[in-house]
Amino acid sequence: MARKYTDELCMRALREREREAAGPGCLQDREVTGAGNDESRIVLTKPVTLEGESDIDYTAPNPLQLVLSLFKNVMPGSDLSRFQLPPTFNIPKSQLQCFGESVYCIATDMLSRCNGGKSPHDRFIAVTAWSISTLRPVMFGVAPYNPILGETHHVSSGNLNVLLEQVSHHPPVSALHATDEKENVELIWCHHPSPKFHGTSVEAEVLGKRQLKLLNHRETYVMNSLNLLIRFLPGPRTDWVGKVKIQCQETGLEAELCFRSNSFLWCRGNHRSVKGKILDSSSLQTLYEIDGHWDRTVGVKDISNGKLTIIYNAKEVISGLNAPIVKDPKEVWPSESAIVWSDVSQSILSKDWEKAREAKKVVEEKQRELLRERDSRGETWIPKHFTVSHSKEGGWDCSPIQKWVPPAPIVVPL
Repeated sequence: MARKYTDELCMRALREREREAAGPGCLQDREVTGAGNDESRIVLTKPVTLEGESDIDYTAPNPLQLVLSLFKNVMPGSDLSRFQLPPTFNIPKSQLQCFGESVYCIATDMLSRCNGGKSPHDRFIAVTAWSISTLRPVMFGVAPYNPILGETHHVSSGNLNVLLEQVSHHPPVSALHATDEKENVELIWCHHPSPKFHGTSVEAEVLGKRQLKLLNHRETYVMNSLNLLIRFLPGPRTDWVGKVKIQCQETGLEAELCFRSNSFLWCRGNHRSVKGKILDSSSLQTLYEIDGHWDRTVGVKDISNGKLTIIYNAKEVISGLNAPIVKDPKEVWPSESAIVWSDVSQSILSKDWEKAREAKKVVEEKQRELLRERDSRGETWIPKHFTVSHSKEGGWDCSPIQKWVPPAPIVVPL
């Protein structure tokens, strides 16, 4: 069934590209609505950094009280993937932008380090450090917008070009493709967040996989994502928790990392800690031990000689990050996150909550209208930049249609 479903999607993608070649007017062109390509209508905000710097000064007071009131009628165990947040709980950016920022907003070129490792061990350690660098602090009481179907986010940082697309709305599935032709590096992510309410907390399991391909070395690194834990009691806090497994079939190396959070505010020892090991998958022999804190430093110890090396310093990597800027407004797609949500984001930044609610309602109502139109015509929406498959055993999987991501009209200043 999964193979049949995948084949059908591939055929649909081919037909979609034929329709695009025939000219405008296809369903994809109408799927998302934008504010046009006027630069003043493209709202880009500061990325979240180690210091928690982002546009959060607009938030309402007493966030814990507001959050608790929001969930007062929600039963423990409830799936929150369709839960609608009012704008008072939103940061002025989409979840697609948050995923993208974890790749292109970085002060040190961690991907070049991965590619430049002289040995398989060096490269695997660098990939492990890079995976840690994708973590960012998450502020309590606020969340990004849920991306609409067909929404995209396209940004370049130096030679790295990053493209994201929301390939499913219910359930929410986001796809990412990033390429660096100079380094011959490729990233492919498929994310399916599944948040659930547990009474005193919300835990969002991020399903799907991430792939990092070092094409010069013919190596592919496959890894999963952490869960986001939002605690209400005994004190409000958010943390990345769970286990990450990184595997490289070509070298036979794998890593097991455990990320922890303390349940109590007065226990600081394990807060944002990461511990793990790198081992030979065939012999299960531990080669390196990993220990540290992802918001401070992480070190690796070589078991063979006891040498300890710092492989990640959060202050150097995710501090003082630059926000993207618009280089060519006319080339920004109407489906771009910064356009789709521009009226909502501008209203939030201006603290005009009523206008923000109205603007968000317009975006959501347009999506419902498009869904009704498709249903009435018996049409199935098809992603523009990815082919998508799903199976009960493997979950969601996304493959980019293009080999290389083109340069973007939105860039990160270097």
